[in-house]
Parts: sequence; structure tokens; C-alpha cells
Amino acid sequence: MARRPIQLDLRPRTWGGKRPGAGRKPSGRKVGVPHQCRPLHHARHPLHVTLRARQGLPSLRTDATFPALQKGLAQASRSGLRILQFSIQNDHVHLIVEAVDRHALSRGLQGLAIRIAKRLNRVLGRHGRVWADRYHARALRTPREMRNALVYVLQNWRKHVPGARGVDWRSSGIYFDGWRVPIRTVTTCRPVVLPRTWLAAVGWRRLGLLHPDESPAPPRRRP
Repeated sequence: MARRPIQLDLRPRTWGGKRPGAGRKPSGRKVGVPHQCRPLHHARHPLHVTLRARQGLPSLRTDATFPALQKGLAQASRSGLRILQFSIQNDHVHLIVEAVDRHALSRGLQGLAIRIAKRLNRVLGRHGRVWADRYHARALRTPREMRNALVYVLQNWRKHVPGARGVDWRSSGIYFDGWRVPIRTVTTCRPVVLPRTWLAAVGWRRLGLLHPDESPAPPRRRP
């Protein structure tokens, strides 16, 4: 006699698939740069780049740490990436760069971040990550955006150092030739290179040279 089939209960699946709250949780002080496809880059547009250090590291502006970053920056202008300006704050680095394309930008900044991390770890006698997240890059498309970015980068210490005046010696301001008033500058062993784009070389100057007493305004977000 044939056995009668038994109907089994269909229980809802409790594993796999999309679930609320699933996935890797953000770490650090705040959510970092989203892991999204970066926009196309046009070589005629310089960029304002920010790198943020992890919590717990000494200040990047000390006599021990600053030279490690400066040497790393001096070696970064190659393979289609050019470092035009920089400023180093306690826990982050601002750059203005040029790049021939998105690949050169990405590879160049990744190499820079690795190079600086190795130098810092060697100086500090430590191992492990140095940067909190990926770099953040913002294209500068107009002379006004370019000038504002120069003030923001070169004078960024005025946001963080109470009573700061003049030119920050932990920046490329001492090599910069766009000051409105005479500044004691350094012309040898430059860790930065001269710009090639019209915006970075000529365009912003039509709006007026920079004054060392200018303070950076918060960067404006595009709609």
C-alpha cells in the first residue's frame, strides 16, 4: 500500500537577506566618507582634498610629526597628481591638488596616504592605521571657488589656533606667491609645485590677492 504524503509546515526564513540594522557599523567620532562611486574628474578643475587622522594620535603639527608629513607631500607630485598647496592641523590635512584624470587622483592620493602613514608610524614607534577614512575631494570649478579654497586651506589654522595671525608655518603659505603684502617666504626645497590649470594659476587672481589676515569661511555646499 502506498504511503500517504505528509504536508510539511512552511516556516518563514529567519536568515539572510536585507534586515533592519544589518551591516557594518560606522566607527570613530562620526560617519566617514560614504563608499560611493566618485564623480568624474576634469583635469581643468583643481580639487580641495581633506584627510582626517584617527583618534588617539599625537598632533600632526609637532616638531616630530610635521616633517614626516612634509616629506611625504614633497614626493607626491608625480604620475599625474600635483600638490599645489597644503596645511596641516592637529588631526587633519588640507590639500589643493591637480590631477590629469580620476585614476591619477585616486592612485596618487592613496599612495600619498600610505607613504605618510608609514613615515608617521616610524616616527611614533607604532603600527596600524593612521587615517580615519577615505579622502574627501571637492572640485573647484570657478575662480571664486578657487580663491575661497586657497584662503580656507592656507589660513585654516585661524579656525583652530586662538589668536593666530599671519602665515601658518605648518602650511605651504611660506612658499605661496599670491599674498597681497610682503611676506617672508621660502624659495628653496619646495614641497609643492606650480599650478598648470588656468583656475589655479590665473583665474583666482582676478578677484584679488590674498591677505594674511583673511579668515576662512565655512565651505558652501552645492544644492
